[in-house]
Amino acid sequence: MTPALAVPGGLFDRLCRTCRPAWDAYVDHAFVRQLGAGTLPEKAFRRYLGQDYLFLIHYARAWALAIVKSSTLAEMRSANASVKAILDVEMGLHVAFCKGWGLSEADMEKQPEAEATMAYTRYVLERGLQGDLLDLIVALAPCSLGYAEIGERLKPLASAANPYRAWIEMYASDEFREAARANADEVDRLWATRANSGRFDELAGTFERACRLEAAFWQMGLDA
Repeated sequence: MTPALAVPGGLFDRLCRTCRPAWDAYVDHAFVRQLGAGTLPEKAFRRYLGQDYLFLIHYARAWALAIVKSSTLAEMRSANASVKAILDVEMGLHVAFCKGWGLSEADMEKQPEAEATMAYTRYVLERGLQGDLLDLIVALAPCSLGYAEIGERLKPLASAANPYRAWIEMYASDEFREAARANADEVDRLWATRANSGRFDELAGTFERACRLEAAFWQMGLDA
């Protein structure tokens, strides 16, 4: 299945086709399927939510690094908008959502990071520090683009009886899809302006590893 946001022939489309097993293992993970079916154990979901709070902190740091790695003022402004959206909007929404599941911000802030949380967030930062903006954006791509894909797949399953309906609707929303669409376009734009064919294999390796680390993040929740 072609990802909903993939432009045929664009870099995101090529990465998904090349890394199909890792991409599918991520967006069709057992955690995701159980979310859609409404059968995911609540303990697993709470574990995921708590760690996702810590993840978002490092996610903001990664987008802040994108400002440093930018070459133009337009790129800097785009990255800065992502940082502000995470810190000023997404974190607040996440904290409010988690409160409904019995998780306070104070409790989430003092919890230890799971190995799966550390693995993906530090990998993204490492790729950004060692590489250029394209390396960083490709490492980040499975997060925003994968969640938009998952939201699209699970949207028909967001029935009133599903306890995870609100989560599904959040990532299936037009607002989230629009933000993910902009990220997908940025991946393709950076490829068109900064890359050459000799870089594809390395970028595919980064994308595949990031997908596997995202799948491990789901598994961390499921293992709870």
